[in-house]
Parts: sequence; structure tokens; C-alpha cells
Amino acid sequence: MTEFQFVKSSYSTPERECVEVARNVPGTVAVRDSKRAAGPVVVLTPTAWDAFRASLVR
Repeated sequence: MTEFQFVKSSYSTPERECVEVARNVPGTVAVRDSKRAAGPVVVLTPTAWDAFRASLVR
């Protein structure tokens, strides 16, 4: 399996918890807590990820 290449959210700061997202594996979006890089990873389809992002209040 291809290893996920996570990118930290531009909203992340040293004082705030945020997320890292990997989109380098076709058909997959992986999400993890930026403060727990060795912790669990949530794996979604791109469609589910897009729906989640669309539901966020900015």
C-alpha cells in the first residue's frame, strides 16, 4: 500500500489542535490529528470528504 503523505492544515498553529490531510492515494482521503501523528487515521472517499468539508461553518 502507498504511504500517506500528510499535509498540515494552513489553520494549524503550535497552540491549536488541527488536522493533517493526505490525498496522494487515488480514491482515498486520509485525515489525522496534527498533534498525534502516530495516532489513528480516518480514511474517507473523496465524495465523503467533500461532503464533510461542505458542511463546515467557516
